[in-house]
Amino acid sequence: MNIANFPWLTTIILFPIAASLLLPIIPDKEGKTVRWYSLVVGLIDFALIVYAFYTGYDFSNPDLQLVESYPWVPQLGLNWSVGADGLSMPLIILTGFITTLAILAAWPVTFKPKLFFFLILAMYGGQIAVFAVQDMLLFFLVWELELVPIYFLLSIWGGKRRQYAATKFILYTAGGSLFILLSALTMGFYGDTVTFDMRAIALKDFALNFQLALYAGFLIAYAVKLPIIPLHTWLPDAHGEATAPVHMLLAGILLKMGGYALVRMNAQMLPDAHAYFAPVLVVLGVVNIIYAALTSFAQRNLKRKIAYSSISHMGFVMIGIASFTDLGLSGAVLQMVSHGLIGASLFFLVGATYDRTHTLMLDEMGGVAKRMPKIFAMFTTCSMASLALPGMSGFVAELMVFVGFATSDAYSSTFKVLVVFLMAVGVILTPIYLLSMLREIFYGKENEELVSHQALIDAEPREVFIIACLLIPIIGIGFYPKLLTQMYDATTVQLTARLRDSVPTLAQQQDDALKVSLSAPEIGN
Repeated sequence: MNIANFPWLTTIILFPIAASLLLPIIPDKEGKTVRWYSLVVGLIDFALIVYAFYTGYDFSNPDLQLVESYPWVPQLGLNWSVGADGLSMPLIILTGFITTLAILAAWPVTFKPKLFFFLILAMYGGQIAVFAVQDMLLFFLVWELELVPIYFLLSIWGGKRRQYAATKFILYTAGGSLFILLSALTMGFYGDTVTFDMRAIALKDFALNFQLALYAGFLIAYAVKLPIIPLHTWLPDAHGEATAPVHMLLAGILLKMGGYALVRMNAQMLPDAHAYFAPVLVVLGVVNIIYAALTSFAQRNLKRKIAYSSISHMGFVMIGIASFTDLGLSGAVLQMVSHGLIGASLFFLVGATYDRTHTLMLDEMGGVAKRMPKIFAMFTTCSMASLALPGMSGFVAELMVFVGFATSDAYSSTFKVLVVFLMAVGVILTPIYLLSMLREIFYGKENEELVSHQALIDAEPREVFIIACLLIPIIGIGFYPKLLTQMYDATTVQLTARLRDSVPTLAQQQDDALKVSLSAPEIGN
């Protein structure tokens, strides 16, 4: 078999979706067969992802690989066009890895298990499609379709306020998606040639003002998904009501879609506009880091605390994208993968803790480390990863963004010093609220009412296995970052070179950055 001619990406996308269609006819009342079937499907698809990329992907080639293109709706100019480069490949692998572990995390689900695993598998293929498609209209379609499983997973299996959280999620994300559709149609019909192929659109000569308008439209859509303050409020509500597997998908994959699209659409396809919007991204990134960290510190609900922590960490992604340096952009991609692993691990442990304590309020916890030593050890280790402890992937990613932005010549020294200082404040705030969280959950005096009414059993082998699978790449990347960066360096270096060619003169860029930083509106609570 010639791997170059086999439709790998199409198979990887459609296999879990096709497999999910068989779930309703599987004879299984209690869900035991269904969960094993879903896990096998997830493992097979992840194996296909790994095999396709590690045997048919050239790390030194910055361009799209494993490219497939088939006419789908010719009358609309819509093609099934997929491909992968250094921006999409790590996130496709991350999607397969996290989703497979999320299926294993969903083992205790007994309420409508066929529907639950059907939605998980359908979402599996949809999320991979978001990172692989190379047609603008098709991108909009898979972006929209991917929202449907999350809505039902929240509204059916969520907490007490699940309907509110699910409705808010769909209104925010679907509303933002309208800007994707409008911008995509405008770009496709611009000029003498009508095309929705991303590579062809990137070659069109858009006027600067036109680019700026398109960039703003895309930014609104991706600001919701990333999320960027003030379009972030759906995320704490969604996390506050979600189950552990859905947590893992939200934190591990969904937020990365916003960061990926911001690089793919805004930076790669609209480089001239990116040069003018980059200072705005830096300011928004700083606001995300500081505001979300302070808000996380004030949260008494465990899920909402970790949710705001996720928002804070995604601020580094925006600053890395706007750094105009190879190191900064590489750090942004690494931060997306790193946070996907760390966020999934923390939210899974939050779910495991809730299953035992039946409370999310920190005021009602305390002193459970003695009764749950394994969960205590895993929670502590994953929290250390989140606060960017050296030797963990988060430390490497944030350090790369720090150094990449600090060494950028696209901004004035005053602006860089101010931004780096504020980033450092955010880094200092992170261990404060995370260590405080650990203290309130595991240390101190036991809550007698909690201990007397609940069976605080320790982690079972399945839970230890899931966390071990997440910690291995977190620690591996922390000690040897090249394990991941070699996969995408060629693409990010090529993109950075193109972005630097679009930067205005240094003096002009410095003035623009300073004006934006001084005139940025304050964002209240």
